[in-house]
Formats: sequence, C-alpha cells, structure tokens
Amino acid sequence: MQAQVNIGMVGHVDHGKTSLTKALTGKWTDTHSEELKRGITIKIGYADVTICKHKKTGRFLPLAQVPKEEKADWETVRRVSFLDAPGHETLMTTMISAANIVDGALLVIAANETCPQPQTAEHLMVLDVLGIKNVVVVQNKIDLVDEAKAIENYKQIKAFLKGSSAEKAPIIPISANYNSNLDLLAEAIEKAIPTPKRDETKPAKMYVARSFDINRPGQPIDALNGGVLGGSLICGTLKLGDKIQIKPGAIRKEKEKDGKETYLPLELTVTSLSTADGSLDVAHPGGLIGVGTSIDPALTKGDSLVGNILGIPAGLAAVLDAPEIEYTLIKREGFDNPPLKMSEPLVISVGTATSLGIIVKLKGGACTLKLKRAIYAEKGQKVALSRRMGQRWRLSAFGIVR
Repeated sequence: MQAQVNIGMVGHVDHGKTSLTKALTGKWTDTHSEELKRGITIKIGYADVTICKHKKTGRFLPLAQVPKEEKADWETVRRVSFLDAPGHETLMTTMISAANIVDGALLVIAANETCPQPQTAEHLMVLDVLGIKNVVVVQNKIDLVDEAKAIENYKQIKAFLKGSSAEKAPIIPISANYNSNLDLLAEAIEKAIPTPKRDETKPAKMYVARSFDINRPGQPIDALNGGVLGGSLICGTLKLGDKIQIKPGAIRKEKEKDGKETYLPLELTVTSLSTADGSLDVAHPGGLIGVGTSIDPALTKGDSLVGNILGIPAGLAAVLDAPEIEYTLIKREGFDNPPLKMSEPLVISVGTATSLGIIVKLKGGACTLKLKRAIYAEKGQKVALSRRMGQRWRLSAFGIVR
C-alpha cells in the first residue's frame, strides 16, 4: 500500500524527532555515517507508518506497536509517510525544503526544556509561512520530568502557540523512548491531519527530495541499475514505462559566449516504482516513493539531483535563473529584519530546491534574484527567502513567484 499523506517531523535539535519516528515506524531515519557520528539529522530522513484501528475498541496504534499475536484484531486505516527534518540551526534550508512537500506536521517539543527553544520558534514560523495548518504538537520526554514540570511546560507551549496557525492544535504528551501514549498520538494524527484531495488528471509532477545510486561496488555491468529518485507526487500518476523529464537537469559544461551556464533537461524512462514495503505498478500523489529510472546512476549519486522536479514533459514549465518574487518581510519579536537592499545575497527555497541569489532589482515589494543555480518554479508558487545574519541564514521573507 502506498502512503496517502506526508507529515513533517519538525522541532528543535535533540527534542526526539528521530526517536519518535523510530517509535512510530520501527525505522531509524538517521542512516548516514555523519548523522550517526553527530547524533543529529542532516539530510531529510523518511519512513512510512501504517496506522491501525482496533476492530472492537476503536483504539488507534501505529502498526509497529501492535502486538504480533493481536494483529487479526486490528484493521488498517491509513498509511502515512514521515519526513524527519533537521532541527539544527545551520540546516534550516533543508528543513524548509522538507516542509514544502508535507501536508501536515508534528511539532516535537521536549518537556524537559523551556519552550520555545530557538529552532522550535523557527520551525513554527516556517509552518506559518508555508500555510501548513494541520499540526499536532507532541510534548515529548515526559518520562524525564515530574507532573508539576510537565504541566508548567504545557502552559509554556500553549502560550507559545497563541496567535499562530497551530494555536488550536492538539498537544499530546508522550515518551518516544518508552512508547507511551502513542495510541493517543495516532488518534490525533487521524483527526487533525486528513488526506487532502489531489488532482490525478494532471500530468505527473514530483519534487525530488533524495537521489541515489543503489549499485554496489564491483557489481557486473549487465546487472547495474539506473539511478533512483525519491520524492512525492504532487499531482498526476506515474506508471512503469512512462517517459519523463527532470528539470532543471544537468549543467552544461560548455559555456555560451556571454559566459552564462545553461541547463539540459534529462530525458528518462520509469523502470520501477516502489515504497518502503514493495513495488508499485502505478504511483499516486501523496506519500513518498522511489522511482527507478533509465538514467546513468552517476547522475543521481549522493543526492545530486535533489531540488529538481520530475514529470511528464508536457506538464513542465521553463526553469528560472532570475525569478521575480513578490515578497513580505517577516516581523517577529527580537528579530531585526531591515528592508532588503540591492546586491544583497539571499537563499531562495522553493519545492525541494534551494539556491543562492543576488538581488539585482527591487521595486514595490518585489525583488528579482540572479541565481547561482537555476530552479524550477511556477507562477504563483510559494517561496521562502533567507538572509545572512551573523554566521547563519535566517528565514526572513516569504512570497510568490510572479
């Protein structure tokens, strides 16, 4: 079964997002060597969970927590893909990329620390900016505090959420390490984060969130597999044998007379479709999928195609290297965010892509950015803009592509 909805796991570093993902899905999303060494999520991690409902009592549980001997008493309600977004401040652009492809979010807040922590506030702001209103707040690590401290932390959370898109979000106290209250969390997910309606009649489009070379060293040439792309369809369907295109694609090595680099869309064929549980004949919007292709795996190795869009050629627009953005500066307490200025560098986030750009035009609430690397963006699409503040990039504005 393919997952029907994408849910982001967001919150401050070390508040237990990856541990909660493990409790819900039975899978660690920190699978890269650098992540294991540092104990934090660096890239977008993902895993699927099946939410079940007891046939008699109506109780909800993730399948990973259903006792094997009782499985006959439970029925499948829905399958969900979780994206574990980085909580570290230096990885905010990756978090914004993850938020661009989710339908809802779990905002994880540790009960043993004062709320809000810096990235807790930053991540909630991202959810507000991108219009993600279906949120469940998870008060994690209640095993580390007494009742009085848990209640104090709960009041801090309520005050923090006031005035935001998550003001009325349910707050579920849990312990991911002890699998406590995961039934209440599963129920809250079912009630607060519904499966959105999607248009399967449009040409297929998928943001590329990960890309891989699945071949092992020394594998015989005749047994090599093409490159694999991971992501989520936003519309349309994909089936085996479909002819698809990736944009912006590959950078042309040769430069034109004016020194401008150009991009070559990649043409390829779908050779396999898969989820965490097996193969698909047809992929539908919602949930994370892997798309096996005919492309040279050297082009997909190490997430090198992250930020591209995959789709049926007839449904794809042109790529942009100088987008015009109608923007609004973000105002919040304790955050000095002066007006944008000419030649200022900004990081633009759209879909799963991020690119560095320089402001070359400013006029009446709109700016034009000359990008270092072209992006795929359509007219009216939401974007986030981050500016350099001290030693890091801070989310500073949001807007749409003109």
